[in-house]
Amino acid sequence: MSSSVQLFRDQKYHELKGQCLQQGRLFEDPEFPASDESLYYESTTKGKVEWKRPKALCEDPRLLVDGISSHDFHQGKLGNCWFVAACSCLALRKSLWQQVIPDYNEQEWDPKNPGKYAGIFRFRFWRFGEWTEVVVDDLLPTEYGELIYCRSNVRNEFWSALLEKAYAKLAGSYQALDGGCAAEALVDFTGAVAESVNLAEGRYGEVISEQMKLFEDLMKVHKRGGFISCSISSSGRPSEAETEMGLIVGHAYSVTAIRKLRLGERLVFSFKAEKLFMIRLRNPWGRKEWHGAWSDSSEEWKKVSDSERKNLGLTVGNDGEFWMTFEDWCKNFTDVDICRTVNTSYFSLHKTWEKEMMYGAWAKHPEPLLNRSGGCFDNRETFLQNPQYLFDVKKAEDKVLVSLQQEDRRQYRREGKGDNITIGFEILKVEDNRRYRLHKLTVQERVATSPYSNTRSVFLRRSLQQGRYVLIPTTYIPGVPTKFILRLYTDVPSKLRELKADRPKMTCWSLLCGYPRRVTQIKVHSAEGLQEQDRSGGADPYVLIKCENQSRRSAVQHDTTSPVFNTQVIFYRKDIDSPVTIQVWNSNLLSDQLLGQAVLAASPGDPREQQALRLRGRGGREAAEVPGHISVTVLSSDDLAEL
Repeated sequence: MSSSVQLFRDQKYHELKGQCLQQGRLFEDPEFPASDESLYYESTTKGKVEWKRPKALCEDPRLLVDGISSHDFHQGKLGNCWFVAACSCLALRKSLWQQVIPDYNEQEWDPKNPGKYAGIFRFRFWRFGEWTEVVVDDLLPTEYGELIYCRSNVRNEFWSALLEKAYAKLAGSYQALDGGCAAEALVDFTGAVAESVNLAEGRYGEVISEQMKLFEDLMKVHKRGGFISCSISSSGRPSEAETEMGLIVGHAYSVTAIRKLRLGERLVFSFKAEKLFMIRLRNPWGRKEWHGAWSDSSEEWKKVSDSERKNLGLTVGNDGEFWMTFEDWCKNFTDVDICRTVNTSYFSLHKTWEKEMMYGAWAKHPEPLLNRSGGCFDNRETFLQNPQYLFDVKKAEDKVLVSLQQEDRRQYRREGKGDNITIGFEILKVEDNRRYRLHKLTVQERVATSPYSNTRSVFLRRSLQQGRYVLIPTTYIPGVPTKFILRLYTDVPSKLRELKADRPKMTCWSLLCGYPRRVTQIKVHSAEGLQEQDRSGGADPYVLIKCENQSRRSAVQHDTTSPVFNTQVIFYRKDIDSPVTIQVWNSNLLSDQLLGQAVLAASPGDPREQQALRLRGRGGREAAEVPGHISVTVLSSDDLAEL
């Protein structure tokens, strides 16, 4: 991994540490100095902050004391419970926190060799598609000898305070961490894919079938190394107010366990249910807990013996951690952030995914063909003036995961531009042979729309049928420039690529062989009344569309004389007098049989609406009629960048 790690501000940890040891001094970071500039991005009433090194705060400082636990830290004065909730989740997975704190043993204080300590630490974050190493000194902001931000439960442990400092450096200041969502920090810790679910809008508290689907999904996410955090929206209530059930409004809780429990005979009788669906949460404050069913001193626990608690795994490790039923959780919380660590390893027992990632940008340009900032689908005139990405679904049906992430805008808070932009994307099913940008929506199908949200990333899961698709990432309103990364996960490789050209390229070869003069788009919707081909009165038809020396074939529709094809193709035609032929064939084991065809001039002046064409036998447009007709839409233009 080290070869692909970027260095933030080009600071080399080993080089800087070596210089400090050689000169017998402790590191002071010029890129993130111990000053108000690193604390705040705007002028604010400043208290008396003193920057102190861990040695000045305790006798025997340590990076880690007895490893990392999800109970290691408290929030401090910043409104960054979301960051602390993310740390709490990170602590549950050793393989992941070791990635964020590289060579933690080498970075640890060594009391036997104090001369080896240089006051310098390094942490790694997944930043906009790349692992980035951030170097910090160990000067931490304090008031009255106490850390004012994130701190450990153990007085001499400093990993969380130093990690927070590195994250603040990446964001531009500590104040830039005020307010956020846990999913963002978890993506930065892991490179995972973030998804936000609104429990209230999805009516998960009321619709039991939806609740169970969500439970199974979250249990799978947790089991496979993903992370979940949740909160209660503060709309209409003061943030950090306490509900009557003891939960804090506008506050991020981390999910530390999810269990589906089959109860023994004695407990089935007590709870009048065979299964319990349970979820365990942690409050980053380390106090203030749920007062409802299954809370620490509730009636429910009195029915369960200590040994049964242990067998069921219903343990509570520490203050601030508590269990709830999943139904109560759905009813009391409003928002969930899910981070999926999508498995792309070939050496895995679980489902693995093929991953494609593209960097892109929305950029303004006065020339419509060069503009790449057209806004969402509602902006019909400019929507297609966005970046466009082509991909293929090779299986009959494939589940597709898409994550669109804008660049982190916290770094721009100092200039007053720190708010996320509202983003989302559309997926269109397009012609099977499309290779150039879309300029007008005609026969294409709009098959999926992501949520539009001013979160840093948006996510969509969708099953798509075999075929070719164009994915169009957009800002909600046109003309908002920013960068993004697009990640696409499919079961088999999708060949994701950006469509950049508007039309076929003019080359020396095209001067010799001719350059296209017309573009024709065809959609064969369906056929009816085809000749029966077998004893059961059916047929196995497919459609073949031919133009000059090009042809495209649809999938076979089995056992029907009224097939639905919905096959789309596009041809760039050099010889405009050469007709387009649409043939319907019956698929046979030995040799396929022509059921009929339609021959079209496909000129720009021809009708552009859907039409039914009579099938004829072999020969030109005057050949004898045969049973059946096909329903088609045909559009042609002599402007190659119109369709």
